[in-house]
Order: sequence, then C-alpha cells, then structure tokens
Amino acid sequence: MGWIMTLTELRYIVTLAQEQHFGHAAERCYVSQPTLSIAVKKLEEELGIALFERSKTRVHPTPLGEKVVAQAQLVLEQAATIKDIASAGKDQLRSPLQVGAIFTIGPYLFPQFIPKLQSLAENMPLFVEEGYTATLRQRLRKGELDVIVVALPFTEADVVTQALYDEPFVVLLPTGHPLAALESIEPDDLDPYNVLLLGDGHCFRDQVLKACPNLKPSPEKNNGRVHTAAEGSSLETMRHMVASGLGITILPQSAAATQTYAPNQLVTRPFANIAATRTVALAWRASFPRHRAIDALRASILACHPSSQAPSPIN
Repeated sequence: MGWIMTLTELRYIVTLAQEQHFGHAAERCYVSQPTLSIAVKKLEEELGIALFERSKTRVHPTPLGEKVVAQAQLVLEQAATIKDIASAGKDQLRSPLQVGAIFTIGPYLFPQFIPKLQSLAENMPLFVEEGYTATLRQRLRKGELDVIVVALPFTEADVVTQALYDEPFVVLLPTGHPLAALESIEPDDLDPYNVLLLGDGHCFRDQVLKACPNLKPSPEKNNGRVHTAAEGSSLETMRHMVASGLGITILPQSAAATQTYAPNQLVTRPFANIAATRTVALAWRASFPRHRAIDALRASILACHPSSQAPSPIN
C-alpha cells in the first residue's frame, strides 16, 4: 500500500513554518518535539525534498518548502470547510463550540458570558482559549477555532465580522495620584507621569497609542516616561505594577472593573472628549454553518453589556 499524506503532517509543517522553532511548534501541536521532528523528516523523505533549512538558532522553509507549506495551509482550510459542512447536519446547539478571544478581552468576558450561554444552550459544550490576534486568526482559518472575539479593525478573506459593542478606555492610578483629583483626563495630562503599556503583539497597545499619540516613544516628548511591560505581560500585570507604585496605566473599562485590590487603593478616571474606545466584535468563517450557535454566543455576550437587552432563550 502506498504512502498516504495526513492532515496531521500538514499541520506540523504549517505550524513549524510559522514558529520557526521545533519546540514552539511542538507545543502548539500538543506533541513532543521528537514526535514533530520525526514526522517532518519522514514527510521530507517521502516527498524527496528538503522542506526546511535547519540551524542552531532557527528553522525556516526552503524556497520549495514555502510553496509546499502554502499549499498545505490551503488543504487544512478546505478540510475545515468539510468539517463545517458535516456539522451542519447535526444539532447546532449540541456540538462543541470552540471560542477564542484576545488576551485583553477573554479574562474579563469569559466569566460573564459563559453562565449566560449555558442557560441559552445548556447542551452545547464550550471550549475557550486566549491568544494574540495573529494567532487566533490562523487558528480560525485552520478550523481549530469556530469563532473568535477580537477588537476591530479585523479583516480576513472569507471571514464574517460583526461588531458587538464599544468599550471605553480609562486611566488606572493610585488613589493619592495628582491625576486622581481630576474628573476626566486629557491625553496631554499623562505626559509628566510614568505610563505603563503592554508590549508589542497586543493590539490594545496599538489602540491606546492611536487614541493617545502623545504616548508614542519620543525622547523629546516623553523623556523616557512611557514604559513597555515585559513580553508576556497582561493587563493584570499592569494593575499590579500600578498598585506597587511604578506608574499609571490605561485599561479597557471591563478590565478596570475587576476588584483585585481594596477599593481605596486604586481609582480610575475616564478620558475627556476623545475617542479612546475600542469596538469588540465576533469573527467566524463564512462557511461555518452553525448560525444558531453564533446567535447564542452573540446573545450571551450582549447580555453582559450594560446597553444591551437580555436575550431570549434559544430553543
């Protein structure tokens, strides 16, 4: 019997091309590094070509490997479409729903909407995960996630995007901070103070800098007072840094509402007269057939938003 190429092998080489590191790719594929390495080597031997160039520091596709990886990505997307078609014939509110959300939304939205979704679709298992926008985008395209919660703008071929609600930004600061005496804050009010921002890769950082361009790194303007948190830091890390006296930060309102510290230790102040907001949205593949599952998810999220009406039960 001849050799049969598997979707798993294709997923391995696509992930390895993205990560350019065997260990990181193995983690994303939930296998050991030797397992992934052996599978990639086996595929190269069967094809009779080298798909990757290997060095001590990185792994990257060969020119021919890039073409194979691009085709493998298309195959995985088509396989996900087949899965979507098959799931259309099942009860749309019984099959598991795989939901992803960006790091600055998931921790604050999941605890609110999951109980509401369970009441709307009690027989639908829910898998949730958090990630960067770029990672969620890839996992959505490959069919590893059914729907993602992101901040706009978000565009992707063959993906439907629907805005849910707008969320304002607020300034988080210690109670005794000079800015706490103000009812609202202008972006320029932040200039004399240490402002803590998330690192690159977080779309929320880009949104803050767009709303407050005066915070963009500039020795002439900020005198080194804008600090970027270490890689992997979260909004909760920023909150802890503010509580420890390292500076002030900007948070989405949902994150600021979390009561981690005593009420008299940290306070928030809104921005004055600027569009310091983000639009939270759902995104799913246009081929995804379980429209009732999307409707249930949308209803449960909107029920958590103050300006939305409570959803009706879905039969």
